[in-house]
Amino acid sequence: MSFETPSGEPPRAEPERPRASGDPLAALVARLRAWAGWVGAGRIVAGALFVVAVVAGGWWLLRAPPPPTEAGLPFAASSTGPPRAEAPPTESVAPSTAAQPAVIVVHVAGAVAEPGVYELPAGSRVGAAIETAGGPARRADPGALNLAAPLADGERVYVPKVGETVPLDAAANASEGSAAPAGPIDVNRATAEQLDTLPGIGPTTAAAIVDHREQNGPFASVDELEAVRGIGPAKLDAIRDLVAV
Repeated sequence: MSFETPSGEPPRAEPERPRASGDPLAALVARLRAWAGWVGAGRIVAGALFVVAVVAGGWWLLRAPPPPTEAGLPFAASSTGPPRAEAPPTESVAPSTAAQPAVIVVHVAGAVAEPGVYELPAGSRVGAAIETAGGPARRADPGALNLAAPLADGERVYVPKVGETVPLDAAANASEGSAAPAGPIDVNRATAEQLDTLPGIGPTTAAAIVDHREQNGPFASVDELEAVRGIGPAKLDAIRDLVAV
């Protein structure tokens, strides 16, 4: 009885076992040749290609992933990397020769909340001096002055009351910026309004000076002003050069 393979070809005969030989190597070679002849060159080549494909596929799956493209770019060409720290430039600091902001000293008197001597930035106006002195007092008439007039160092700004005639020197100062006239005020003859123009001497203290003079007689020296209610050593020092007896 004959048998056929599914493809219609007769089955291959089993390779004959090589006869035993005294040389083991020759016997092995003969056996491999017989096996190759039985398998066929086509199957051997296909098997070899299959093994190569399996090895190549395994290497492809197990190989390390390639580095990102950015890793191969030169560092200098990278625009997204963090900037390298650089030493701050050394700056030579020259000794400060800039003068402090210029200021002027003005005397604000009359009908203001806090008459006195004040420091203001250079270029300030009359209105700024009045506001620095606490603003206009009750019944003050700041409209009698030119509030936009620029101030000069050493100037005296006198704010009159409603209906009061502005002293000539005060009117000249407020409108033209001229310095206050030299000459102390005689505390034994000055009126309360005149004493009110002294720095730090408001209407209440000016009236107290007049009352003290009328009750105790004329002041014998400027130092006796310290006995007046509202005048302490600091205020006396502020007006010492502006008054006389």
